[in-house]
Amino acid sequence: MLGGFITTFLSWRIAFLLEVVIIGVVLSGIKLVHDAPYTGSREVDVVGALLSIVGMGGVVLGILVWQEGGEYVLAIQVSGAIALAGFASWLVRRKRQNRAALIDPDLFRSKHFQIGISQQGLQQIALGGAMIALPIYLQMVLEYNALQAGLSIAPLSLSMFAVAMLAGRKAGARRPSTIVRVGFLLLALGMGLLVPLVPRVDSGWYLLGPLVIAGSGLGLLVSQLNNYTLAPISEERVSEAAGVNSAAGSFGLSFGLAFSGAIMLATLAFSFTNLAEQSTVLPPSDKERVAMALEEDAEVMSNTQLTELLENEPPQIQAEVIRINNEARPVALQVALLVPIIAALLGLLNSFRMSRLPDVTPSSAAEGMSLG
Repeated sequence: MLGGFITTFLSWRIAFLLEVVIIGVVLSGIKLVHDAPYTGSREVDVVGALLSIVGMGGVVLGILVWQEGGEYVLAIQVSGAIALAGFASWLVRRKRQNRAALIDPDLFRSKHFQIGISQQGLQQIALGGAMIALPIYLQMVLEYNALQAGLSIAPLSLSMFAVAMLAGRKAGARRPSTIVRVGFLLLALGMGLLVPLVPRVDSGWYLLGPLVIAGSGLGLLVSQLNNYTLAPISEERVSEAAGVNSAAGSFGLSFGLAFSGAIMLATLAFSFTNLAEQSTVLPPSDKERVAMALEEDAEVMSNTQLTELLENEPPQIQAEVIRINNEARPVALQVALLVPIIAALLGLLNSFRMSRLPDVTPSSAAEGMSLG
């Protein structure tokens, strides 16, 4: 909401100044952070850092290049996958040599840590997918400005915050796996309810119910996953484990944003081209122009933007292109929403693995990082 206000009435650049304020608030409380004694090596694993950058960056970059219609997509993706495999092998090798590694591979010996990391990634993939599809829907289909779009999405974040606080205090004797299962179920349900609404509603108010349901699910996940993931980790290693957990979440968010956006634009290009080819109004030359334009740069556009773009075309051509846009755009957005739905369903299935493991009481250090 704050970002929407700044973008609408001031400038989106000013939003970056808020980061400075937030960093200042964090630094003002730095004395509250207590270091745990660490006796390991302080050597920097440069090779491990580079492999992790190339690996995770290559996977996401390959999706973005595909989204933009660029070349060498497969090569970038394969390079990223090879770098990730090399990164895993490098960590194990460094551990055997008793040398410092970017990540201690022994962290992944814990089943709780493995499952917690995967659940964190799936939660963030779902969030990232929703955070690209919903603003595009609100701004390009309903033609809301940034502030109106922010207000329309607010029920998702507000319900997530409220439920996370409530569940964190009232969980009681309920097993984390049960709460996480309900969280992913609500997330999948909320996102699923949005799919049939996309082509039919003309106001953001219709999204209120599904967003509250999805936000409640995310709140339940936020209240449990960090503690669950870090619970079995020793106090000396909990900061490192929290860093890995945070990195998995960031990677999941980036992947969800990139993949959902790429799927949306690919579907838009396919649907728009298909409908243009079937049109009895557009002449062959215009059909060819549409196909070439979408191949070079597919973009979700509002009807207002299209009208301005087509102002020199005959009225019947304008009306036909807008009709095609109105049919193709909702399909693309519905397909994009499948990304958070699938991620939520995978998290739901993964929660049954969680239930087969005994619960672990988090250490005081892990509990201190429950909101990290």
